[in-house]
Amino acid sequence: MTMLTSNRTDTLTGADGKEFKLKEPSGQGLPSNGYDPGQDTYQHPPEDRSQVSVAVSPTSDRLQLLEPFAAWDKKASCRVGDEGVTTTNLVQDAKNLPILIKTQGKTTTDHISMAGPWLKYRGHLDNISNNMLIGAINAENGEANKVKNSLNGDYGAVPDVARDYKKNGVPWVVVGDWNYGEGSSREHAALEPRHLGGIAIITRSFARIHETNLKKQGMLPLTFSDPADYDKIGPNDRVDLAMTELAVEKPFTMTVHPADGAKAFDIKLAHTFNEGQIEWFKNGSALNTMAAKAKN
Repeated sequence: MTMLTSNRTDTLTGADGKEFKLKEPSGQGLPSNGYDPGQDTYQHPPEDRSQVSVAVSPTSDRLQLLEPFAAWDKKASCRVGDEGVTTTNLVQDAKNLPILIKTQGKTTTDHISMAGPWLKYRGHLDNISNNMLIGAINAENGEANKVKNSLNGDYGAVPDVARDYKKNGVPWVVVGDWNYGEGSSREHAALEPRHLGGIAIITRSFARIHETNLKKQGMLPLTFSDPADYDKIGPNDRVDLAMTELAVEKPFTMTVHPADGAKAFDIKLAHTFNEGQIEWFKNGSALNTMAAKAKN
């Protein structure tokens, strides 16, 4: 009450020397016409949705229709079926995969998919993927956004090298440090590596939410059974993943082929997949799995 009275009676002196009074505070606690009861708000989707389409301009740089991710097969980059969905249980091993980047130290979701001006592309997966891992530190050279392209030996930006691998049908992996993916639960940090052709993220440990996000997009979040094995892998080595060994609560084998020509060696990898999540991986994503079940 004292503050309200002061607003009515007291004055302040402005920069021009003139006195003025503050306006009384006001506000609307409730809508003058009441709340919408919701009776005419929800529109039930039509039973036949085959003719329903979402119109997005093909020239838009901020909106893009999503296509289903490919289910896993021996080629790792080929679409399976007209809808990108399959319920097959076939899983093949992955051979001779390049390491896109071996990250050193903190790799948060902001290192993986930066915010700021990039957020305007949240509705356009291909455009926002141009920020993938550009903030991560490369263990090879201590620099951000500078990795070696194993196809030609040149160094380039992380997204550019990933796109070149994808264009040439070469799946890739990332090797990461402790608590990979900490920070905000940014879905694009999992969508982008999947979109650009990644298969697995192999780390000392994961932030829990990011690990789950990767699973939902059909990627393999894997951890070293012995965290010290992180130091045994060089940024330019190649790896084989024994996907056929993927099973609940069982480690499986990664074979490392050193870039210097030294003898290949095996490393055991752990994971936290349950049976349902393994199906996500086999079908290409959690959404693909839901779509496949809806058809049955």
